[in-house]
Amino acid sequence: MTQTSELREAALSVRGNAHAPYSGFKVGAAIRAASGRVYRGCNVENVAYPEGTCAEAGAIAAMVAEGETRLAEVYVVAGSPAPVPPCGGCRQKLAEFGAGDVAVTLATVDGAERATTIAALLPGAFDAGHMA
Repeated sequence: MTQTSELREAALSVRGNAHAPYSGFKVGAAIRAASGRVYRGCNVENVAYPEGTCAEAGAIAAMVAEGETRLAEVYVVAGSPAPVPPCGGCRQKLAEFGAGDVAVTLATVDGAERATTIAALLPGAFDAGHMA
């Protein structure tokens, strides 16, 4: 099994746990940290929509909770006709923990995939260097 297929399996598996009673749009994310360890997250909706959590944010939170802070690879899967990119907030979160060249695979449950990078998802990302 390739590293990317391992992430796909993890993202598909956790997607089943998504709490999406309002939109019905379930998303799963799996990220590989620099250590090689895989962390998973799924979207968790709330009746007050802005208060929900995206799958990517959940996976990043799980990684940080375990003491890791660097992304090596990202895989996001949704039940959509075409691969769905992360929202703007999650693009910034990915840029916080991963270099611009970190591979991001966007996928559908049916197997369609689109390969990209953090930098391509968020060109000109705001970072700590802007605060100096």
